Amino acid sequence: MSTLNVSNIQRFSTGDGPGIRTTVFLKGCNLRCPWCHNPENISSAPEELFFAKAGKKEVYGKLMSPADLAEDLLEDADFYIRSGGGVTVSGGEPMLQYLGVYELAKLLAARSVPVIIDTAGCVPWSSFEKVLEVVNDYYFDVKAGTPGKYSELIGGDLALIESNLRKLVMAGANVTARIPFIPGVNDSDEELKRIGEIIGSAGVKHADLLPFHRLGVAKYEAMGLDYKYKDTLPPSRETLLRAAEIIGRYTETGIE
Repeated sequence: MSTLNVSNIQRFSTGDGPGIRTTVFLKGCNLRCPWCHNPENISSAPEELFFAKAGKKEVYGKLMSPADLAEDLLEDADFYIRSGGGVTVSGGEPMLQYLGVYELAKLLAARSVPVIIDTAGCVPWSSFEKVLEVVNDYYFDVKAGTPGKYSELIGGDLALIESNLRKLVMAGANVTARIPFIPGVNDSDEELKRIGEIIGSAGVKHADLLPFHRLGVAKYEAMGLDYKYKDTLPPSRETLLRAAEIIGRYTETGIE
């Protein structure tokens, strides 16, 4: 049986899907987004973070079997079912651990608890093919609109990401595109148009803009890392509305 590298289990989470949910954050990512607000989930190795202001240490990274994790999550099964909620598997990149995710989702499905996978999509299609057997709902990040920016800034393969997005939709999955809206990265009209074209041509019916925030600053400090975006201001409401209007030409678009 596979294992899952679990960073954190966040109960009663918001912003990760409908209803009452638990979000499971898995450790390990194959992208290197410089604005990442979960830096503790980039490396697959266990890490200890020291939060100086609170005077406490926290360890991120614990191997769990899908069965043990499912048992833990199913303690709240009644809440999920009554509220129309479920479990969201995020990261890091959860699809790097697709076999464990498949086993976990299969166990949860047996108890009528649905799963959403939050992915950046830069993995082989065969990984999605396996997980599609038990998971129909996906949050799929589209972080930039040009191959150069994806490869040089983020470390991803836009062609692979586009292909997986299109195949997921064609397979009948319920896919919501998510656009991390980052000042200086993807906030130009031209970049937004390209992102919109990618999403629209793939047949995605809904996209959400995720405004940049600085909530991850404390984690960088706790890891002894310099955060390049620590002085970057969140986008204004007017800027977000303009971005939503551009993406909205290609698919229904909201702002989270």
